[in-house]
Amino acid sequence: MRNDLIILAVDDDMINLKLLKSMLKKSGFVKEVIEAKNGSDAIGELKGRDDIDLILLDIIMPVMGGIDMLKVVRADDNLRQLPIIILTTDETKKVEALECGANGFLMKPIRKDDLINKIKTVIV
Repeated sequence: MRNDLIILAVDDDMINLKLLKSMLKKSGFVKEVIEAKNGSDAIGELKGRDDIDLILLDIIMPVMGGIDMLKVVRADDNLRQLPIIILTTDETKKVEALECGANGFLMKPIRKDDLINKIKTVIV
């Protein structure tokens, strides 16, 4: 496992973002956590950088939700291979998210061990 991952965390809830950032930083293998509050902001971050290793993506957000963002990323040749883990409270979205190309799915509230283990399964 590399120890210099750059992760894009996308969630409209600032408390969730701070919690994710804290868990990731303590993991020892994350160099940077980029925060975005919706899919549209996240797409902007992705277009501006080419060093992002993984996206942690909430589903229910204003402006552009997670499923819509997932579709945009998977339709882009440059971003298609980027691992995306969905984080949500809505279990009913799991099948749709995976069908749209998500690499993994975690139910909120997120536990650090689950998050770390899931990241290890999608980062090669």
